[in-house]
Amino acid sequence: MTIRVLIADDQPLVLAGLRTILQAEADIEVAGEARDGDQAVRLTAELTPDVVLLDIRMPGTDGIAATRLIVAAGGARVIILTTFDLDEYVYEALCAGASGFLVKDIPDDELVAGIREVVRGDTLLAPSVTRRLIETYTRRPPSAGLLPAAGTLTARETEVWQLMAKGRTNAEIAAELFVGEATVKTHVSRVMTKLGARDRIQAVVLAYDNDLA
Repeated sequence: MTIRVLIADDQPLVLAGLRTILQAEADIEVAGEARDGDQAVRLTAELTPDVVLLDIRMPGTDGIAATRLIVAAGGARVIILTTFDLDEYVYEALCAGASGFLVKDIPDDELVAGIREVVRGDTLLAPSVTRRLIETYTRRPPSAGLLPAAGTLTARETEVWQLMAKGRTNAEIAAELFVGEATVKTHVSRVMTKLGARDRIQAVVLAYDNDLA
């Protein structure tokens, strides 16, 4: 299957670099390029890409607002392009429905692997990057009460949920709990189903909202 990617950034050099990297992959096609959030939303509707690589800081409609509109329309998954030391809007992007984050200086192979992960239905939570993003940007008061659906989780599912919130990968959770990765994957799937979470990132946001991280 060919993965169709729309890239959106207001910096021509960044667009050119992303295009060069992605066009070198046999299973990835650059469906289009956008220079601002409004254009990204419009081209997503017109070109129906599988993934939108979206800069969080763009003129006009920013990456957060664009993410919200793209996710609401359905179809494409959004990966936010961010500069970790500068972007204070990561939590808002998570809540808007982003499926993951990539920093702009990420190695080429990690960029490509991340896109493939998201298309497979996984969420891009790179331990070296996103764990820090989550821990830094989800510092806000917890909600007034525990999410009712959390009460339906088993003790082990709650434990897995908390480890997800710490940015652990399935392999790391398996090692910590002394179980197989297939077992962890099952637990993660059940956690997201019971919580009504769209993806792994939303499950992490819910954990922080309920002060379970």
